[in-house]
Amino acid sequence: MTISLDRLVDQVMAELEKKLGAGTVGLPGEKDAPASKGTADAVDSRQTKEDTGSSTVGGSQEHARQFPAMDNDSLAEEPGALGFGVEAAYHVPNPKWAEGMDELLASTPARIGVWRAGTRPLTREMLKFRCDHAAAVDSIYGEVNQAVLDEFGMLTVETRYGNTENYLKRPDMGRIVTDEGVELIRKKCVMKPQVQVVVSDGLSANAVDANLRDVYPSLLDSLEAYGLKAGTPFFVRGGRVAVMDQIGELLQPEVLVLLIGERPGLVSSKSMSAYMCFRPRQGTVESDRTVVSNIHRGGTPPVEAGAHIGTILKKMIEQQASGVRLEI
Repeated sequence: MTISLDRLVDQVMAELEKKLGAGTVGLPGEKDAPASKGTADAVDSRQTKEDTGSSTVGGSQEHARQFPAMDNDSLAEEPGALGFGVEAAYHVPNPKWAEGMDELLASTPARIGVWRAGTRPLTREMLKFRCDHAAAVDSIYGEVNQAVLDEFGMLTVETRYGNTENYLKRPDMGRIVTDEGVELIRKKCVMKPQVQVVVSDGLSANAVDANLRDVYPSLLDSLEAYGLKAGTPFFVRGGRVAVMDQIGELLQPEVLVLLIGERPGLVSSKSMSAYMCFRPRQGTVESDRTVVSNIHRGGTPPVEAGAHIGTILKKMIEQQASGVRLEI
């Protein structure tokens, strides 16, 4: 049995209120939190808010916002996506400029208008914060689901990162494929392809699990529509962005795209980036790379990103350029 994190926070708050005999949405001492008629009514009001978009709590309006749906139906799938796929509200009792706050909430999933109890955050908001932080940690220390890679027949090589702790301290080790990996690439991969696709966990294994099934097929469809041929795709465990330079030296593709997990934040732990380069080689500078970032269901939709990446790769080949020299 699985349960969404948002509902789990609701249940924890309800139990705390029962045990402490609280009559507010917050805990005793949370005097600045908007009042509620009691624990049962507080839970009911949150459910009403989810159904209608807003609710009245203790006589003050609780404003809500709706974000794009995200696959956070279970704890296992998205242990930190609070605010996506559910309605997130601000709890400021009487905002001086409600329209302005509504505009801010509509433009970002960031923590805005969460209010306070005295000088500290509300208990509910602290629980959400800790959940999102845990999801970010899990993304960094997690591993990509092998079944996802097997779906696309991707072989796996590793960098010299050693382990996650070393990966975080020594970024340079994530830019060098092991000798065994180099031999496997030379043996299994097509040489000098038009487009070489490489996937890496980077700083978020969850990003690959969540997005690859949508991004990669969409990218292949886009390449086919433009008459471009992709080489042999593979997965690099423990990779950094500049690993694409060594791979470029080995396979010498016209263009290379690296789909890699981004550093997780407190909004999404499943964000992916696509780094692209025309004829990457050792010594390539960052200004020669083109990137599409924030690929996830709450940002750039994965299917849309895949199609857009194909368009960019086509322009790279036509212009024989990437990065700041590429005209998009």
